[in-house]
Amino acid sequence: MDFNYSPKVEKLRRQVRDFTDDHIVPRVGEYNKEVHGGQFPVSFMEDLKALAKSEGLWNLFLPHLKDDEPGTQLTNLEYAPLAEIMGRIEWASEVFNCSAPDTGNMELLHMFATPEQYEQWLRPLLNGEIRSAFCMTEPDVASSDATNITTRIQRKGDDYVINGRKWFISNASHPNCKIFILMGKTDPDADTHQQQSMILVPSDTPGVEIVRNPTVLNHHSPAGHSEIVFRDVHVPAGNLLGEEGSGFALAQARLGPGRIHHCMRSIGAAELALEMMIERSQERKTFGKYLHQHGTISEWIARSRIEIEQARLLVLKAAWMIDNVGAKTARKEISMIKALVPQMHTTVCDRAIQVFGAMGLTPDTPLADHYTWGRCLRFADGPDEVHLQSIARLEIKNSKANLGSTAAYLTPPDRT
Repeated sequence: MDFNYSPKVEKLRRQVRDFTDDHIVPRVGEYNKEVHGGQFPVSFMEDLKALAKSEGLWNLFLPHLKDDEPGTQLTNLEYAPLAEIMGRIEWASEVFNCSAPDTGNMELLHMFATPEQYEQWLRPLLNGEIRSAFCMTEPDVASSDATNITTRIQRKGDDYVINGRKWFISNASHPNCKIFILMGKTDPDADTHQQQSMILVPSDTPGVEIVRNPTVLNHHSPAGHSEIVFRDVHVPAGNLLGEEGSGFALAQARLGPGRIHHCMRSIGAAELALEMMIERSQERKTFGKYLHQHGTISEWIARSRIEIEQARLLVLKAAWMIDNVGAKTARKEISMIKALVPQMHTTVCDRAIQVFGAMGLTPDTPLADHYTWGRCLRFADGPDEVHLQSIARLEIKNSKANLGSTAAYLTPPDRT
């Protein structure tokens, strides 16, 4: 086993880190000032995107770029450490055209779009000209089980007509969000996993109403976690993505790599929190000692390092498996990282906040925002409980071939 990154990846890591340090970090204060002042998108985002694109730091997440598409073709394993660097700043991934939910949507379109859909929607997304949203979660059902969704997609002549309500739709309130990929039911009477379909809905289609953009843990995201109503929304039949009844399978194809991206960005956020915790602990004294000289704080530092390293290794293994055996075979590892990493993310950020004191709760540090997003990730792409259930189910299934194999290790009681 070789734990070194390849020369290609090391070069890209340096490039992404240098670009972040030189061009993104100095704009953090300006970004916060503009966003908190009500200006969004921020004034400099397109300039930063153009610069990243000119330096070849573009669409790094997509492992199967075509020759005429902008970007650097990388495997999931190669991209993972780059996503970690981007995760240190909440909005950095957009600069490289690597932010969710666009990444997952671009992967879906790359795999399943018709030539017409490709030209109308995927090419502008690859070029960073527009943004997108993925509409699956609903307020009236437990959407952790995607078969529960109730939004209807009904064929009427040359159109499909959509009726339903979605919420926590990330990016939907972004001014540049031009296309929704919506999951709904085309045939409620079909087999459970063949009832759903996906369809492309331009955001300005009549009948589409963004009802509100709720805060999460009182944190406001200008791009949104929006609630949307679809009332008699007509789109051409040619907007269907894939085939009728393929929606559930498409959703699974979309989520595997996206969970790698989320988890690596979380590791980047946790790494930054640990670095800040260590620095703070060497600057502040209580009761005559630096904070790191108190046993509790030194233990937090040590445990945080252990937990980050464990998480990173497991995520890299999952990325390797997706590259080599596919997301379906790697589904246990994908569920494992999704259940593990957000918990680690919030734990490390929480310790860092405690070391900073009340300052850690304010916008003076990025810790509160990182903590908030880590807590949200325990729902995004499936709640912890669903992933834990999937892991246990696979463990039980795999054990059946060797059922009884542990009997030899049991010591029978002495009944003499």
